Amino acid sequence: MGADDKLSNKAEELKGKLKEGAGRATDDESLEAEGRADQAESNLKQAGEKAKDGMKKVKDAFKS
Repeated sequence: MGADDKLSNKAEELKGKLKEGAGRATDDESLEAEGRADQAESNLKQAGEKAKDGMKKVKDAFKS
């Protein structure tokens, strides 16, 4: 996982947390749900990148 991808995914997760908090503070259920969706999308991206990293390590181990 590249550093740029990690930063981008963490920024998206933080943005989602802020949206969710703002939605909760203003009783805006739509904004709150959008924030949770942003967080879920970021978590999926992070999981996918970690899986790719794991497969690369396995592939590299067989090269040795």
